[in-house]
Amino acid sequence: MVTGGPALLDVRRARHVAEQVPDPELPMLTLADLGVLRGVEVTGDGTVVASLTPTYSGCPAMAEMRADVAARLRDAGYARVEIRTVLDPPWTTDWITEAGRRKLAEHGIAPPGAAPRGPVSLVLSPTRPAVPCPRCGSAETQETSRFAATSCKALWRCRACREPFEYVKEI
Repeated sequence: MVTGGPALLDVRRARHVAEQVPDPELPMLTLADLGVLRGVEVTGDGTVVASLTPTYSGCPAMAEMRADVAARLRDAGYARVEIRTVLDPPWTTDWITEAGRRKLAEHGIAPPGAAPRGPVSLVLSPTRPAVPCPRCGSAETQETSRFAATSCKALWRCRACREPFEYVKEI
């Protein structure tokens, strides 16, 4: 681990480079906004190690994320780059930053609420609270499809402004 001096500046610079990489499925967000970028360190031999956590274990975008982070770091002049996948603890939508939530809403995608905690009760009636429309703010919305362009999103429609929108599901 880097403790100070030029090495500390180098790890900060490497982290800054990695933080700018956009998510391949939600390009308005960076991997840092999404909470997928877990850490960046520079080892004693100068290798930059970036740690990523997938949004879920079968996330098809992970290969692209790893390649994008590695390419950006190499383009910034780091010759030795290693990308690690960190699965524990698992990613949660709670890791999306406030800036990331704001960017989602600005792009017409409803950000997730708080992720469920503890045991989940089995109920046979709808339990999901209304998702506010990211365009007009109305709570008069309905889910039209549990899945959207990616598995982590659902399709919703606003009854007030009649616009469709995507919603990032809580995980």
